[in-house]
Amino acid sequence: MRTSRRSLLAATGGALTATAGCLGSLPGSSGGAKPSCDVGEQETVQELPRPTLGPDDAPVTVDAYEDFACPHCATYSTDIFPKIREDYVSSGDIKYRFFDFPLPVNEQWSWGGAIAARAVQDRTDAETYFDYAHALFENQDKLTSSGHQLVHDQAEELDVNGCQVMAAVEQDTYRPVVEADRQRATDNGYDSTPTIVVDGEALDSYSYDAVSSAIESKL
Repeated sequence: MRTSRRSLLAATGGALTATAGCLGSLPGSSGGAKPSCDVGEQETVQELPRPTLGPDDAPVTVDAYEDFACPHCATYSTDIFPKIREDYVSSGDIKYRFFDFPLPVNEQWSWGGAIAARAVQDRTDAETYFDYAHALFENQDKLTSSGHQLVHDQAEELDVNGCQVMAAVEQDTYRPVVEADRQRATDNGYDSTPTIVVDGEALDSYSYDAVSSAIESKL
């Protein structure tokens, strides 16, 4: 995964650092072949609870705005967030909230990854949502090359009906939910991903040291 993400950024003249972020579109694909599924028409979902970890009364709130096709978000979510979760969520020091922010980096899968994850959330809980989101970020190269298969198979790994999740992507079932998050990001003036916000203050870097220092300053 790291090699493929570095290669992707090298092809666009960028470098993967914790002070930079995704700003717009990179080359993408249509998502490859689709598993054979027929689940019928789904009803559009207008709103869902915020994917959140940690206690509601935690002294600090950390918000993460991410694009499922952004290589910087993949680095943050697979390499940095697990340590933040271990050090601050598990202890009850922070309430951690996830916001979808499809820039989009990939016109299909910035939205499609977010919609698939919301379909899993709607059928399970926040913990499973974060597990599924982690799997999509960890396999981001497959998301943008064979996304239909990936969103289906990763859902099945978590005992969620993969055909229903894939259908949600195809039918834009949760697009209003994702669009509301995106609007919140733009209303706040955010223009890149990942954007990490600690008690209302957007950070200049998504490195562990930057996020940890911001949390510590609020505790």
